[in-house]
Amino acid sequence: MKKLLFFSALCAFLLCGCSESSTSSSSGLQKSNFFAMDTSIEFNIYGDASLLKEAQNVLTDLESEVSVTDPDSEIYKINQDGTGTLTGNAGDLMQEALEMCRRTDGALDISVYPIVRAWGFTTEEYQVPEETEIESLLPLVDYTKIQYDTATGTVSIPKGMTIDLGSIAKGCGGQLAAQLLREKGVTSALLNLGGNVQAIGSKPDGSPWQVGIQDPTGDTPMMVLSVSDQAVITSGGYERYFEQDGKTYWHIMDPSTGHPADSGLCSVTVVGKDGGICDALSTSLFVMGLEKAAALWQQSNDFEAVFVTDSHEVYITEGLKDCFALTEDHADTNVKVLEK
Repeated sequence: MKKLLFFSALCAFLLCGCSESSTSSSSGLQKSNFFAMDTSIEFNIYGDASLLKEAQNVLTDLESEVSVTDPDSEIYKINQDGTGTLTGNAGDLMQEALEMCRRTDGALDISVYPIVRAWGFTTEEYQVPEETEIESLLPLVDYTKIQYDTATGTVSIPKGMTIDLGSIAKGCGGQLAAQLLREKGVTSALLNLGGNVQAIGSKPDGSPWQVGIQDPTGDTPMMVLSVSDQAVITSGGYERYFEQDGKTYWHIMDPSTGHPADSGLCSVTVVGKDGGICDALSTSLFVMGLEKAAALWQQSNDFEAVFVTDSHEVYITEGLKDCFALTEDHADTNVKVLEK
């Protein structure tokens, strides 16, 4: 049995085009690299260097509240006791996550954690679980059984259920960090949370930020999106996977089957103003597949998307037509525009 795990530190390669660097100027480029939310993070801001630490604290504070593995986190205690209270940003995160579960009709389900664990993606002890084990866990995967009182922050879950807000936490964390920086007067920044990219404004020269989207079958950018003041978040099977008996199994699970999503897509990128929404959608649209994902986009007005199929075709929603470009190495890729 052959097993291989590949972690892509960046789902999107940042093509910032910045050469300016400063550690003391209040208007120069300030950089910070750190590890949080189980990923490598890089902040690039034009502003006071002290703001880097403040923005970093936004993420680490949120992580301490919603970590599934930290015994001191509010989520951990709820999973252990079956009930508990969420406060502050953690409560807001829960509310938004449940809204996205409903909006995607369960393609996103924050109670899928036991399934992910059974496949070994939480422990790095990768395996294909027995079908009987999957069938025994599936009744615990049902976000509709989560009781959440938005007024008090009280959460109650059935015995044996485990909730995990990881599918939306990085996007929301980036959104909160960007909000803080804007309030502190930053008008130009690029925050990269392991491929979850949050752009504040444009580059200092007024041109848009360029965010490269990785080729799902390689290590080079396949396309470039030019964005300003938006989040760009990618989910792909290439991010985390293992191989067993010649077959590849990735970490994006279909909550309805308990198996890795098999939707005909290998990469989904979502672009929009709200990082939390984009984060949740990048995963759920991957699970839905192109047809259902396109239908959801047609009913919505808060995001655009790029879909890469297993056959390496690219579909982009019409709102990205003027800010999308293939890289030179992928210039012959078949691209189709989805319209409303």
